[in-house]
Amino acid sequence: MPTMALLYRADIRPTKLELIDSWLPTRSWYQGPAEPGVHRVAACRFDDPDGAVGVETILVQAGDGPLLHVPLTYRGAPLPGGEPWLVGTTEHSVLGKRWVYDATGDPVYLQALATAILTGGGEAEEFVDVDGRQEKRAPAMSLRGGGTPGTAIPVVGAIEQTTDADPTRIVTTTVELTVHRVLGSAGGGALVLSGTWGGGSPSVLAQAALR
Repeated sequence: MPTMALLYRADIRPTKLELIDSWLPTRSWYQGPAEPGVHRVAACRFDDPDGAVGVETILVQAGDGPLLHVPLTYRGAPLPGGEPWLVGTTEHSVLGKRWVYDATGDPVYLQALATAILTGGGEAEEFVDVDGRQEKRAPAMSLRGGGTPGTAIPVVGAIEQTTDADPTRIVTTTVELTVHRVLGSAGGGALVLSGTWGGGSPSVLAQAALR
């Protein structure tokens, strides 16, 4: 059964790209100007089965630099223990104050990522709330995991180790996940998440391995 993400037409201040602009220069893996001035290249959503956390995969670019992979989560309250991954807060005209996190530290994203990779899953269907009606829209990017449908997915356990690097490796009690930040040089393999946008060839965004 397809997963879905419900979005709203809303004013967001500061915008997601403004938050990313301020956050990127603080990352060890970022190489570029102090004021990146990024633009969005493509994006899509994962589904949170509980409907509480927004999960978005965003690709951005600063000038003619490389494509950067910035997955984010959006929460209506702070993530316990999530301070190291906090990108910033924003005001959403429909949902109110939102806490925005680097998704590599958010268990909801890690579970969604592992599930997509291991089961051959993809992005969520996107619906926009328009005056109480849900209108479907096409995502700007499609995702595909390399695993097998029906694979049993363990609950992604607590983070045991993580690195602020490219790639970002997140070791949990059950799964090791690798998130590629600077796209274009990552190798292939069976258990990968590939993204396709703009009619181009698939690019590896992440990898998974069971422990």
